[in-house]
This record gives sequence, structure tokens and C-alpha cells, in this order.
Amino acid sequence: MTMKSTQVRPETHLGHSMKPRQLTMMGLGSAIGAGLFLGSGAGVQAAGPAVLVSYLVAGTLIILVMWALGEMAAANPTSGAFSVYAERALGKTAGATVGWLWWLQLVVVIAAEALGAAGLLFSVWPLIPVWALALVFMVVFTAINLAGVRNFGEFEFWFAILKVAAIVLFLAVGAALLLGLLPDVASPGLANITGDFAPAGLGGVATALFVVIFAFGGTEIVSVAAAETEDPGHSVGKAIRTVVWRILVFYIGSVFVIAAVLPATSEGLASPFAGVLDVARIPGAGTAITLVAAVALLSALNANLYGASRMVYSLSERTEAPRFLSRLSGAGVPALAVGISVAFGFAATVLELLFPERILPALFQLVGSTCLVVWGTALVSQLILRRRADRDGIALPLRMRGYPGLTILGLVLLALIFAVGFSAESSRTQLLSTFALVACLAAACRIGARVTSRENHPK
Repeated sequence: MTMKSTQVRPETHLGHSMKPRQLTMMGLGSAIGAGLFLGSGAGVQAAGPAVLVSYLVAGTLIILVMWALGEMAAANPTSGAFSVYAERALGKTAGATVGWLWWLQLVVVIAAEALGAAGLLFSVWPLIPVWALALVFMVVFTAINLAGVRNFGEFEFWFAILKVAAIVLFLAVGAALLLGLLPDVASPGLANITGDFAPAGLGGVATALFVVIFAFGGTEIVSVAAAETEDPGHSVGKAIRTVVWRILVFYIGSVFVIAAVLPATSEGLASPFAGVLDVARIPGAGTAITLVAAVALLSALNANLYGASRMVYSLSERTEAPRFLSRLSGAGVPALAVGISVAFGFAATVLELLFPERILPALFQLVGSTCLVVWGTALVSQLILRRRADRDGIALPLRMRGYPGLTILGLVLLALIFAVGFSAESSRTQLLSTFALVACLAAACRIGARVTSRENHPK
């Protein structure tokens, strides 16, 4: 059988000026944000040291998902990414549903990260109220995303470099603290890890699992950004390999230090990185890491706003969203798509003014399990599209190793997470809410497709 390549050129309307190093750091920028710097403390509170089990399970799943996405993105780079792949594998309704679901997830995360960064800054500089700081952040990062992908990519690159350096320093200090190498500071040792490892049992691990899944959510933005990257076939594979191992090292390493130093009842878990450094008695370190955490959240906000705008742009291009959302500015940016993607973030600043300190926890609960639906759809799509490619003798620029076994393993892990989630009341409610949202979106997309079809093919 003759082998032929299916490499499809990226969308011709968007630019292709993002560099491979920017793509790699964007993946880190999206994933290392509120979930790590704030959510890790909530995970330890829910499960104690057993939160490490939650991170290992979710980490394995995200590796498999990213490998699957990498294969599809290298072959067909598009700003719709997994939404487009789901459409090709499962039909238009499935593609539109997962696209809108991911977009909704990101617009909520954008609001959460603006409020989270504002709260961190307010804790060390209580001059401007949280809602006002969040409003400033929304204005600034909207402007950055309207400036063009090259400027955006460079901004995100240096943002991500800063927080990666801070995490490396945090891990070094944490290791020195645990090994008793810091002068005049008693090492807590591993008593917190080896003592009551799972104080809340399986229910605690299940609750923490959804906090962890929220933390890893956004990593898939690498597949979205592939459409605006130079040589996506090469860049995507390199970015995914780099992003996956760095995230696992940073996340699992950081959470291990936090769980070892701070017991599950510690007040320091409200800002866990600062809490650990306060125990280490390093002058000013707690304030410094709090500021870095704020930068990390803003970096994630920046990347997620990019991802949300490109997804709704792709939906518009495929007539699954209003056509005006695919209009480009002179800088090659879907400006109206950016605008609609930040609208909820601006609304959240008003809600924070009306209901102080109640909005961020609610936002964390809202989006945790939507990631699971997106990841599951990506795995099923890859299973189907790879089988088609192999059947037709199509050469792929990047092939996921261990297919189909590892893809099936990812789906099995996903099924187990759902099963564990339904065993705990808190996560059960979240899952049922997510399923209801998916059903509503699918119905709306189905109705929208019929209306569009009638308009395009009147009798």
C-alpha cells in the first residue's frame, strides 16, 4: 500500500510566528498556575499526604492524553485542536460540544486566576481591594492578547521562566529543610508522610483528585497553539515531551515538600508555598514566593485567554459559533473572540465586589471535572483516527507509542476516576453537574447545527 502524508497545513488565516520555545513555555504557563500555587494546599487539606496518590494518578492520565493529542496535533495543526479531532472521529455535535465545554472551562479559569492573583497581592500589599486588582489584571492581559501572537508568545515565555526558576528554588529550599541542612531550623523529617498518610481515607483522595485535575487542566493548550507555530510537526512533539516531565517534577516535587512540612490542619496551607518558606525561616521568602505565585497565576491567565479565544475562533470558522467571532484584527488576532472570552472575567470582578472571598472557591468547584470530559474525548478521538490512518496506510509525523494499549489505559484510568468520584458526595455533585452541562451543550449544538443547515440549504 502506498504511504502518503496527511499533514494538513495550519489554518491560513492566523499567523504562524510562535517559536518552539514559546510553545513549550506556554504549556507550562497554562498548567502552572492557581492549581499548583493555591489548589495544592486544598488538596493536602482534603487528603493529607495521600494527595500524592491523586497527583500520580492524574499525572499518568495527563501524560497519556498529551501523547495522544501530540500525535493528532502534529498531523493536523488547528486552533480547534481536540474539538476538530472529535468532529472528525465522532461527528459535528461531539466536536462542537467539547469545544464549547473547554471554552467555558477556560473562561471560568481566567476569572479564577485573576481573582487568585489579586488575593495573593492583597495579602502582602493590602492597599487596593481584590476586585479592583483583578479588574486591572483583566484589562492588562486583554490588551496583551490583542497585540499579536509574536508579542504574546515572548511575554508568556519570560513569565513562565520566572515561575519555573521560583519553583526550582522552592524545591531546593524544601529539600534542605527536610534534610536538616538549614541553620537553626529543626527538620520536620517525614513524620507527616509516614504518620497518618490518608486521614480522610478514600473519600479524601477522591476529593483531592478533582482539585488535582483542575491543576493539570490547561496543559492541552499546546495542541491549540500548534496552529500558530513554526514547523508544528517538530515543535509539538518536543513541546509535549518537555512539558509533561517538567510538570510532573514541579507538581509532585512541590506537593511532596508541602505535605511533608505542613500537616493537613495547618493554616499555612491557605498559601502553601509561603507556608513552607515561613517554616524554613528565610527572611522575606514567604512574601517573595507569594509575589511569584501571583505572577504564575497571571501567566496562566495569559495562556488560557489565548487558548479560549482560539477555540471560539475555530468554532466560528466551522459555523459552530457566530461568524463575526472569526474576524481578525490588523495584527492577525481574533479580537472579538478575545473580547467574548474575557467577559466572564470582568463579570467576576463585580461579583467579588458584591460577595467578597466567596467567588474563588466556587469557581474552583465549577470546572474541576470538565477536564475529564475533554481528556476522555481526546483519547477516544485518537483511538479512532489512528486506526483510520493505519488502515489507510497514512504516514503520521508523530506516532504515539504503545498504541492502542496506552490509549486504552488512559480510558481505564478515566473510568476509575469517575468511579472514585461518584463514591464521594462532594465530587459526585460536581460530576453530575458536569454531565448535565455536557448534555445541555450537546443539545444546543445539535439544534444550532440544524438551524445553520436550514439557512445554508433552504428549500
